[in-house]
Amino acid sequence: MAGRSAHRILIAFALLSAVAGCGYRLESGTARFTDPSVRMDVPPFANRSTTPDAGAVGAARFREELRRSGFRGTFGKIGANYLVEGTVREVRSDIFSHGSDRFSLESRLTLVVDVRVVEVAHGGVLWKESGLTETASYFSGMDAQYTEANRRAAFEQVVRRMAVRLSQTLRVLL
Repeated sequence: MAGRSAHRILIAFALLSAVAGCGYRLESGTARFTDPSVRMDVPPFANRSTTPDAGAVGAARFREELRRSGFRGTFGKIGANYLVEGTVREVRSDIFSHGSDRFSLESRLTLVVDVRVVEVAHGGVLWKESGLTETASYFSGMDAQYTEANRRAAFEQVVRRMAVRLSQTLRVLL
């Protein structure tokens, strides 16, 4: 019995060592990210897509995700330390599968975003990325309301994923 528990402890220790060796750490983030005096300007993203509120929803979800991931500063244009500019270039739906009646059964929604983070005081670009994409599948049918409700849920899903991705990158940068 004692041999089994010692064996389990050794396995747990090995797993924790492997995780630590991969660069994972159990900490709450960098000092600048959690500093309450940091001010960030995150205006609604520019929207070049055909989805009317894509830019505003993208920026709002990004701000929510920053809060969720530990950002303790404030948001606002006046006195901002950092400016995060984004552009929703495209929200595209592609047919992924057809039924026997040749109607679409499943579609794939793709979100394409460009982002730029600027340190306002020095004017230097901290991060700039073009063509970041996220995708999600959704079911479609002959009922337009059913299809549109599923499309909107897929849109919310890809925007949330993109917000998490952007937030994680910004956390590393700051």
